Amino acid sequence: MMSVRVAFSSFLLIALLVADVPPNSQALLPDSEPHRLSTLDTAGDGHLHSLQARYKALSAQLSRLSPQQPYILVDTARNHLYVKRRQEVVLDAIASTGSGIILDKPGEGNDQWVFDTPRGEFLVQSKLTDPAWVKPDWAFIEEGEEIPKNPADRVEQGVLGEYALGFGKGYFIHGTLYTRLLGKNVTHGCIRLNDGDLKRVYTFARVGTPIIIF
Repeated sequence: MMSVRVAFSSFLLIALLVADVPPNSQALLPDSEPHRLSTLDTAGDGHLHSLQARYKALSAQLSRLSPQQPYILVDTARNHLYVKRRQEVVLDAIASTGSGIILDKPGEGNDQWVFDTPRGEFLVQSKLTDPAWVKPDWAFIEEGEEIPKNPADRVEQGVLGEYALGFGKGYFIHGTLYTRLLGKNVTHGCIRLNDGDLKRVYTFARVGTPIIIF
């Protein structure tokens, strides 16, 4: 995971360098200052060359450090999931991620559930076919129902799609019945995909495949 961390950090640095390249300085200066224009042009060119050199060095570093195996990258702001092989984008899928909604836990105290998709670095820990949803306490509280005492009453079939990829603490990449909501922050923390994209991610991923969520 160290190589994934460094590669991802390098990717962000490269993006910042690209954003920092200055526009043509001539467009910012009046025509009446030719000498100052020439001086600033020279300084601007030097800065641009320096940024280009740093960009080239970081690009080479990123190429060396990118995982050899496919990895999964999740952008929670844009609600996109990518499967990448080094710098190649194998899949660009519209997803749904956590809503950020807060729900108070019953009883005394200030405990709450926060329905966010976790950010950071993870690994695929499990691969399931035809997964059943074991409804947690919050699902019943959210619906105004009593929490069942019989564990069998928590099991619900057919709501997670044909596949699920677990990446820890009850979070999964899975399917959805509500495809019209893809592209929105509406989940309780899991990552939802449509059936076709979910199948492709399931096929590419292995137990141990890195997942980077930001």
